[in-house]
Amino acid sequence: MTLASDAAGLLDRIDLGAVTPRRVGRLAAYDGLMLEATGLSQPVGAAVRVIDDEGRPARAEVVGFKNGRTLLMALDGDAPHRAGARVEPDARGGSAEVGEALLGRVVDALGNPLDGLGPIGAHHRAPLAGRRSNPLDRARVTEAFDMGVRAVNALFTAGVGQRIAICAGSGVGKSVLMGQMIQGADCDVVVVGLVGERSREVSDFLATKLSGPVRDKSVVVAVPADHPPVLRLRAAMRATAIAEYFRDQGLKVLLLIDSLTRVAHAQREIGLSLGEPPTMKGYPPSALGLIPRLVERAGADSRSGGSITALYTVLADGDDTDDPIVDAARSIVDGHIVLSRALAERGVFPAIDVGKSLSRVMSDIVAPEHAAAAAMCKRLWSIYEENRDLVLMGAYAQGSDPMIDAAIAHQPVILDFISQPAKAQIDMAQSIADLVERFGG
Repeated sequence: MTLASDAAGLLDRIDLGAVTPRRVGRLAAYDGLMLEATGLSQPVGAAVRVIDDEGRPARAEVVGFKNGRTLLMALDGDAPHRAGARVEPDARGGSAEVGEALLGRVVDALGNPLDGLGPIGAHHRAPLAGRRSNPLDRARVTEAFDMGVRAVNALFTAGVGQRIAICAGSGVGKSVLMGQMIQGADCDVVVVGLVGERSREVSDFLATKLSGPVRDKSVVVAVPADHPPVLRLRAAMRATAIAEYFRDQGLKVLLLIDSLTRVAHAQREIGLSLGEPPTMKGYPPSALGLIPRLVERAGADSRSGGSITALYTVLADGDDTDDPIVDAARSIVDGHIVLSRALAERGVFPAIDVGKSLSRVMSDIVAPEHAAAAAMCKRLWSIYEENRDLVLMGAYAQGSDPMIDAAIAHQPVILDFISQPAKAQIDMAQSIADLVERFGG
């Protein structure tokens, strides 16, 4: 009798109106990587789990709705799905593990360790999609960021909190230049997102470009090209979320995404699967709209004093620098470095096209003497390129124009200045001194 009365009293104290039932659905259709579920009420971007007959979960993400059904994109491409399988929400799927425990580790798009060093053990979480911030909380770029590459430091000086795109065709040296910048960067934390690359390049990147002391302050998120598009997209979002956490701690973070084009390709696959109309060169609107949403998450934070200086490699398909993805990236970043295949074929590394590259914050962070020397170098480069055909054909007569004569004389000097061995590091002070010595006055 006492037990019954205690139970009744306990039931009376429970507020049944405050209890929210957990909505679960059932798998109704499966076509490739696209799944359809009924009875599931989750917003776009939410994570879910599809439970098989043996109780093993397969992860998926809500990407849209159609005819009263919820559309899901599978994260596990080889999972044994069956009709009527239970589909339940995954509360932790929309966030990323963050924290100091990630330093020195390599994880996949879901946060699982790839380096064989055991569980991560990070105790903090951050939303994969980031938090919408007040634009007035974004600090101005007023401090130079030492990249360790002479041509970048001197001619296209980067700033703390700047976003830079490295644009080039395949095989011109984007990843090698990025690795050189990692070794020479003056920062507290390095976060690298290797998205859609070859599996061989992932291990090669770790062995050659993240070797030595820089490995201990680095976090790598790696998803090769053969993974589902949602995982490739999540890799870029996870890397950015990790960088945001360290920025909120007041640290100076270097974020590298290789490559932004592969991220856009992943979004294109998802968009076309959902029936989005292809617009420019087969890219649906969501693929082009993804770039500013991802890039705008980087930058300096005036509240914490931390910063994310971001480098994004952008693949120019067919060496077309007017490709929609290249153009969209170039329009939203604070500077771009264009690599020339012609220079690379002549053995120049880094093969930076001086005339087409730009740093939009350089005028705010360099001294007048430095700015004047950089402007002179760029002017001599442009004059030579404008008259290159005349010079090579022998149609230009020496002495006809003093500036063309100077440009011809300085062309070997400029090529020597921008050239730098892949494993060499030249700091900011030395880069500026070399520039002023050769092109100042």
